[in-house]
Amino acid sequence: MQITSTDYICPCCGKPRRLAHLMEIYERNFRLLQQLLPELNPPFEKAISTSETDPPLHLTVLARDRYTLTVKLTYEFISEDGVKHHPDLWIRVYRDAEVVEALECSHRPPWLAAEGGDPEVGRFLNHQWGRNLMLGKWLDYLLERGHGFGMAQRPRVPAAA
Repeated sequence: MQITSTDYICPCCGKPRRLAHLMEIYERNFRLLQQLLPELNPPFEKAISTSETDPPLHLTVLARDRYTLTVKLTYEFISEDGVKHHPDLWIRVYRDAEVVEALECSHRPPWLAAEGGDPEVGRFLNHQWGRNLMLGKWLDYLLERGHGFGMAQRPRVPAAA
């Protein structure tokens, strides 16, 4: 079976998968993120969600565009030797398409789909598959732990004197 630019190999089972499966993950992650962040154009740049069982979850708005929002979700851990660690995930929200994409960093790896299939496409989609599955599992976990950035968790602005 020849793999084209719309197919990729699943790292779990090694079988070819379709790009449509990845898009389904993007759509599911959009619904989960919308539960965590009900306002997909939040009126703040930074917020912290607390939970009784989890470290504080930091949300930082990295970029705002007409149809997209890029945010960073991170925990902040301080190790025993006092070093801060920031495991984070950059997320792009496509509000008009109602999908969410987990980004590795501020710039996605560039790739161009060549006619007949480009091996870079398969590698890129495999990485996207893993990152976006992880995002979905993490969003499920955060919601189960009671995290959220709704009205109650919104940063407060001091009243003008």
